[in-house]
Amino acid sequence: MAVSNARVDPSGGFTVESLRANPRQARKERLIRDSLGATALVSVIVSGLIIWSLFSEAYTFIVEVDWGTVWDIGWFPRRGIYDIKTLLIASFIVTGIAMVVAGPLGLGAAIYLSEYARPQIRKMLKPILEILAGIPSVVLGFFALQWIAPNLVKTLFSGPAAGSLLAAGIGVGVLVIPLVASISEDAMKAVPMSLREASSGLGARRVTTTIRVVLPAAVSGLMAAFIVAVSRALGETMVVVMAGGAAQTAVYTHSPLEGSLTITAGMTSLARGTDNVVGEGLTFQSLFFIGLVLFVLTFVLNLLSDRFVHKVREQY
Repeated sequence: MAVSNARVDPSGGFTVESLRANPRQARKERLIRDSLGATALVSVIVSGLIIWSLFSEAYTFIVEVDWGTVWDIGWFPRRGIYDIKTLLIASFIVTGIAMVVAGPLGLGAAIYLSEYARPQIRKMLKPILEILAGIPSVVLGFFALQWIAPNLVKTLFSGPAAGSLLAAGIGVGVLVIPLVASISEDAMKAVPMSLREASSGLGARRVTTTIRVVLPAAVSGLMAAFIVAVSRALGETMVVVMAGGAAQTAVYTHSPLEGSLTITAGMTSLARGTDNVVGEGLTFQSLFFIGLVLFVLTFVLNLLSDRFVHKVREQY
């Protein structure tokens, strides 16, 4: 706090009154504190209202639905068939493929930028990588549909040229590569240089230092990068809608070479005309139900990752 009108007593020290803040300065501090507190409160209230609206409609679906239709042959909500496993399996397939693509490529890029790239090259590549993260998902969805599906999936796996879960997963993987690379690189750069120097002093090569010292020391940050990427892939919509190979309905499949709907794609395809689904049984409420399922998945994923990160975190 600012000291105003400081008065020194005869013994040479400050008096209690002299150490008190200026009243005007104190009012400014209280105003700033109250404003920031109100901002935080508004965010909590908005989050609570979103969760309440989600749970209220989802509860209606849970109470009134025939649960035999929730584990059936496919996702046909307008016909009263709300097979959740069709959406879940498709979501897991797309997310798994995306992480198979983004994990090695993103981590490899991060290792190169952090441990091998010269400063001039790093200054050039890091902004390019971050710009790549800003490419709209609709552009990558078009790329997955028009190039990945016919030129990669069809050629290598004899899959369909029009779109599939594999094409969508590869497209989502390309989307999250910059996310994995950027967060992982920041985590490795945060490892103290003294650890690298100690490893080199013991005669270790750079690759040994990277694998045996830097990566274990940055494991909490790397784990956080992968969890963020998984959450991003699980919640991606546009790429899957465009390249997933399904429209508004989907028959259950566990083959990545076939088309299907993920949770987000199912919500998007059904909510295109929200006014049209109101009054058609529980079709409208099914949107909130699958939204609740997605919320629970991401919430549990974040809880588990938070516990794991705190368990393996190293402090220097």
